[in-house]
Amino acid sequence: MAYDRTERRSRIHRGIRKKITGSGERPRLSVFRSNTEIYAQIIDDDQGRTLCAASTREKSFKGMNVKRVEQSTAVGKLLAEKALAAGVTKVVFDRGGYLYHGRVKALAEGAREGGLQF
Repeated sequence: MAYDRTERRSRIHRGIRKKITGSGERPRLSVFRSNTEIYAQIIDDDQGRTLCAASTREKSFKGMNVKRVEQSTAVGKLLAEKALAAGVTKVVFDRGGYLYHGRVKALAEGAREGGLQF
């Protein structure tokens, strides 16, 4: 059975979500990556609500003329700032079915630099 990329990613993501859930004490840091943008949000799965989010679509990133990997690091740092302001210090990392490489890895490292623990 052949899968295209999005079906394969969805299948992997479902497998990850069977094992990973975000709680009030340790919410889930979820990543979505498109060809041009990257989005991250911290989710409390117990209550079913997003605590904070950051992406390259925010106004602070407009006109930023840097590579996508560097933008991802900046999104991770911004998300960490918002999370610390919301009282979140520890999270569970949900890579969303993507390989832990490139922009996803850069976002994770930026979040760690910003003060999140995972």
